[in-house]
Amino acid sequence: MRGGFFVPIVTTTTNHISSGVSMSDIIIQPVVTNADRDQFIKFLWKVYEGNPYWVPPLLMDRKKLMDKKKNPFYEHSDAEFYIAKRDGVMVGRIAAIVNHNHNKEHNEKTGFFGFFECMNDQHVANALFDTAKSYVKSEGMTSFRGPANPSVNDEYGLLVEGFDERPTVLMPYNPEYYVKLVEGYGFKKAKDLYSYKLSQETVYSERFNRANTLVKERNNLTIRAVDMKKFHQDVEVVKKIYNAAWAKNWGAVPMTDGEMDALAEDLKPVIVPDLVLFAESKGKTVGFALSLPDINMALWYNRKGRLLPGLMQLYLRKKEINLVRIIVLGVLPEYLNTGAGGVLFYETAVRARRLGYEYGEASWVLEDNVRMNKSAEAMNGKITKRHRIYEMPI
Repeated sequence: MRGGFFVPIVTTTTNHISSGVSMSDIIIQPVVTNADRDQFIKFLWKVYEGNPYWVPPLLMDRKKLMDKKKNPFYEHSDAEFYIAKRDGVMVGRIAAIVNHNHNKEHNEKTGFFGFFECMNDQHVANALFDTAKSYVKSEGMTSFRGPANPSVNDEYGLLVEGFDERPTVLMPYNPEYYVKLVEGYGFKKAKDLYSYKLSQETVYSERFNRANTLVKERNNLTIRAVDMKKFHQDVEVVKKIYNAAWAKNWGAVPMTDGEMDALAEDLKPVIVPDLVLFAESKGKTVGFALSLPDINMALWYNRKGRLLPGLMQLYLRKKEINLVRIIVLGVLPEYLNTGAGGVLFYETAVRARRLGYEYGEASWVLEDNVRMNKSAEAMNGKITKRHRIYEMPI
């Protein structure tokens, strides 16, 4: 049941109809042409028109994310993209995703939905979810999970708390009514993902500084920043750490060499070397932390998502960026008890402070990741946003 077909759907199933919503035909159309793809992407501007917290993405980045020839994710996984129309007007979109590497890693038959955007209409949402669920079921999947855009290594989760704050770089945002639409279809919570807000006023202290120094001395730990002159060599080091460090996390999927290389090239222009750190013990790299300046604080002003105005905003508003997002922080399993993770966390905060950043966001952290939650709480982090992964049996 792959691309090139056209499916009309009328949502008449009684348990999927909420009262007070008028009924008319909803047509689900697969994305086939470049014009379909552009319509799929630009629908975002219709949904978020007037929303003061939404940060418009760069159009070229959205195209790249969907490109099955250029995005290495699609070398191992399948996806179909769909548009919902009512009376010829686009009212929603969704992707149905079969991540074969996820299912191989976790011994599951899980299909995913992603790229979900919808007007505030349960009938439209139901038609979209029905279509995506039908696709993954036809591929042999027995459970349905999401949102993943398109995977755990990209934008992940539905925002369920924190709607009155802008999303930080590479974090998703959605209207509050999406929670009602997703849960109204019958999805249940699988996991929550926390975003911790940290302030330099509460993170840095002499007590933390002494503890950090003691842990480094006790375990022969040193911290170094990425070497931009040897960027590709350091990317190879990251490859060796990343998949091993996150292997035991719920839902984690190893990144292929192609995915890692593509991500590194995308992030390279916005990397601040002192915020990309490696922990070493006796010459061996045992941990890694990636943080980025929150470029969304500048891209918010680029309301049309065009590249050149976006680059200009980044240049003009660089000094206005006062927050760093801690995106990735991991330590090899055999070094978890050395305190290397805490050192990377604290060293990131210290270096961000030195660079003039006032705030940090550690996101996302699984609700049951005891070690990372304790570290964030110890540094006086406060949960300001929650994203949720939903699932249901098929």
